[in-house]
Amino acid sequence: MRKVFFRFLAKLNKCLLPRISKRDLNRLSKTDKLIVAWRYWVTRNALD
Repeated sequence: MRKVFFRFLAKLNKCLLPRISKRDLNRLSKTDKLIVAWRYWVTRNALD
């Protein structure tokens, strides 16, 4: 059940949130860093 939930969140992230992979991570704003952290956390839990 938990894995299904995180996979659903990962699909939503892919559709709704901007991609930040091409940018330099040291120059991101705090909001962009929060988005990167959120996407990382959801992806990590979806893969477990």
